[in-house]
Amino acid sequence: MTTTLKTFSEREFYLGEFRGRTIAIAWPETEAPVQQPLAGVVEVLSANGSRVVVLSPVEQVFSLAGVGAPVDGATPSYAPELWRDLRDRGAAGLRLGAEGFAASCVEVARALRLAKVVWIRSAPPVERNAGEGRMSVVDLAHLEPLLDSGATGVDGGPVPRADGDARELLGAIRDLIEGGVPSVNVCAPADLVRELFTYSGAGTFFTRDRYAEVRPLGIDDYDLANDLIERGEADGFLAPRDAPAKDAVLAHGVGVFIEGRYLAGIGAILPYPSDEAAELASLFALTRYVGEGAGGQIVRYAIERARDEGLAYLFSCTTSEKVEGFFERHGFLRVEPQSVPRAKWDDYDPARRSRVRCLRFDLR
Repeated sequence: MTTTLKTFSEREFYLGEFRGRTIAIAWPETEAPVQQPLAGVVEVLSANGSRVVVLSPVEQVFSLAGVGAPVDGATPSYAPELWRDLRDRGAAGLRLGAEGFAASCVEVARALRLAKVVWIRSAPPVERNAGEGRMSVVDLAHLEPLLDSGATGVDGGPVPRADGDARELLGAIRDLIEGGVPSVNVCAPADLVRELFTYSGAGTFFTRDRYAEVRPLGIDDYDLANDLIERGEADGFLAPRDAPAKDAVLAHGVGVFIEGRYLAGIGAILPYPSDEAAELASLFALTRYVGEGAGGQIVRYAIERARDEGLAYLFSCTTSEKVEGFFERHGFLRVEPQSVPRAKWDDYDPARRSRVRCLRFDLR
């Protein structure tokens, strides 16, 4: 079976999420103005039916973004003026002062009830302490300590980027989220496309809560879940499945949802009633959330559910040594193929079976 990405588009998913909403791109004077990809992103979002407000104290930014003459944010009636520009063109600029720019962005975003703020900053505002690079997702619980003097980072060590500029931005992000802005993204100018339109992202995503729940997929989740399965198959991470097998994955699928709406990872708990067992299959975490434990949350959920249902064991099969190590870290043990339900191998590809690694978690 040949799988392509023709039906899968990360960009289309995010465009659907952004459609009909107003998004701000905040460009401080500390970042050099560049035309691309800023102008392209503004054009794509505007054509999508989204509204884009560019916030900046730098006149050249508005010109390069292609949003026309900016509205003066110091004008009491700036909001109606901005609305007219957005209505007519789908994009507009709002000129804010360089001094107190972060605070002004917070005030504007809260007043306009923006759906998202994308902050342009080349240097990550917060990094991991163990040399692992930037944090891809930060929630308020982890953001608050970073604002304290002498704070500790997310892994218990000193905050590596606690300079005044970074702390000012982190404080503004906290105020934005607490003021009702659902999410804030911070990225370098060149990374706008990856940050806005891909699952991997290239910056840092700030939100109120990191993970809200692991729950079964609902029918409104099937579109994205199906796309993720196709992506995993095309990348060689997931075994290709025919239509009935894919339907079974969706019917028994579970997902990790951030704030109840952002899908971070999926998996399926496929029942084998006659063996009192279940298979954890099609486990796939979005690239951005791999380091945030999305896959592990699904595994723990599957184990607890299997216990609640009185099953004898949970198992999974993979051809990947990396995935095998992942399951072993969660208490699974390598077993022979005959130690999982015989029905698993019905119509199974012989070539793949010769390479498959079976892992099992006993519950009794």
